Parts: sequence; structure tokens; C-alpha cells
Amino acid sequence: MASDAELTAMRQAITLSSFGLGTTSPNPPVGCVILDRHGTAVGAGYHRRKGEAHAEVNALRAAGAAARGGTAVVTLEPCNHVGVTPACRQELINAGIARVVISVIDPTSRGDGGAAVLTAHGIDVETNVLPDETLTVLGPWLAATRRRRPHLTWAYTLGDTDSHDINERLKADLRARADLLLGDEPIEEGTPGGHAPEHFTLPGAPTGDLRQWLSTCYAAGSRTILAVGAQHLGVDRDSLDCVDEIVIAVKRTPPPGGLAAATAHLIPAGFELADISPDGRSVRVRLRRSMPAVAPRAATV
Repeated sequence: MASDAELTAMRQAITLSSFGLGTTSPNPPVGCVILDRHGTAVGAGYHRRKGEAHAEVNALRAAGAAARGGTAVVTLEPCNHVGVTPACRQELINAGIARVVISVIDPTSRGDGGAAVLTAHGIDVETNVLPDETLTVLGPWLAATRRRRPHLTWAYTLGDTDSHDINERLKADLRARADLLLGDEPIEEGTPGGHAPEHFTLPGAPTGDLRQWLSTCYAAGSRTILAVGAQHLGVDRDSLDCVDEIVIAVKRTPPPGGLAAATAHLIPAGFELADISPDGRSVRVRLRRSMPAVAPRAATV
């Protein structure tokens, strides 16, 4: 079982992983914390974007020699292949790490997976540590990888036509989590210039089949998309089978017909409440689909 120090480190690693949202795609947002042999945190890191060092490597660099004999706490199973960067499981082995604590097993890992290779080298491996908390950051990437199309969030204002300012606030607040932003302007990155251009390209505007367009976006490197008030782009209540999350700003001023009528059918079938919070002139309601269990491959440990 994970120790209290390892649980604390995992929550720190989850927080660090969120720093890579909106820039890591097509790679996952991952965080890592290194504990020395006494359980003291000596290094931390996260993955910023594809082509740059992974979370484990950044954490090992920060820890230096103090990593030897210590523990690596990481939100996603260390990668098991040499690609643009070295295999993280080998970097951990070379650094003399004695134990690796993993939250979520990587369904895209090559061969038996990084955890199995670490175990074969005599390293103690613990898996499935705080996976539900890790999915608050990693869940959309995992869902996109499983379906081969990006996780789509649709945000809009419920009320009269005077909703531009509130939609702009939604856009400003939510865009940093997304790879692509759809709105009144041409398609743009959620974080302008945030992705590695050699691994990520902007798609053309959606036309026709929204699902096919999402698949095109996935092939171009996108894993998360935010559409704000984008009914004209093909995102509406008739295409909710493609939508994973809905954020609705419900205006406090009664719309025509009154608040009761406006909110009577607020939550579509297949969605559940995830969060409700007041936000100035509106109340922000976040809906989500239930996430299926993520365990497509069992690690050999």
C-alpha cells in the first residue's frame, strides 16, 4: 500500500500534471514527484509538451543524486518505448530508483508496459494509487485516446440574446484546458502557441459530420476541444452524442418565460451534475458524462 508520504506526493504530482493542460497534446499531461530514501520530496516535474522532457525526467533532474534508492510517484505509468524522447522507465532504472508509485496504467504503452519492465529490474511497483483524483486531469486525454476523437466541452449562456459578455468570460476561464477553441473567431489554440508545431496542426472549420471532423482533429494532434456558443459550428443539443462535458452559465435575471421554464430541461439525458458555482451575473452549471472504468491493460507487477 502507498504510504502517507506517497499519497501526499501523488496529490502534488496530480496538481503538477495540470500545468501541462492545453499544451502537451497529443501526449498526456503527467506529473511526477521524487521522494528520497527517507520519504522526503527532493524533486518534482511535469510534461509541458511533446518533444520535450517527460515528467519523470524533469523530476529526476531536480532531485539529482538524492533520487538514488528513492521513490518516483507518477500520475501515469512510465512510458516503455523510445520515441521523440527516451523511455521513462529506463531513466528511472538508470537513476537508481527503488520504488515507483503509479496512479493510472497507460493503455497506450508498448509491449508489457513500463511497470512490468521496472518490476523485472527489481524495482518495487505500486499501481492504482488515487486514480479517481488523477482522472480530474488525465480523464479527458484517456477518453480521447480510447475513442480516437477529442474530448469535447460545450459552453454556452442560458438566457436572452444579450449573452456575449458572459460567453467571453466562459471562453477566458475555460480555454486554457483545451487544445482547440471554437467560437466566433477562426479556430485557434486554447493556449496560443502552446503546442509543438511539428506534432500539432490546426484543422479547418467543421462542416457536415461533426464526428468525422473530431476524428480529423484527433489525427492532427488535438485531444481536448472547447466550443463556446458554437451552435453555428454544428455543436448543439442535437449532437450531444459527441459532447463529453457541458458548461452552462444560467443568467440570474429571469429570461422570457421565467427561470422555472428556462431551467426545466437544463440537464440533458445521459449527463449528470458535476459542479455548480455562482459567477457574477450568472450561475455556472457543469455537466458531465459518467467516465467508464479505465483499466484496459493490467500491469504485471
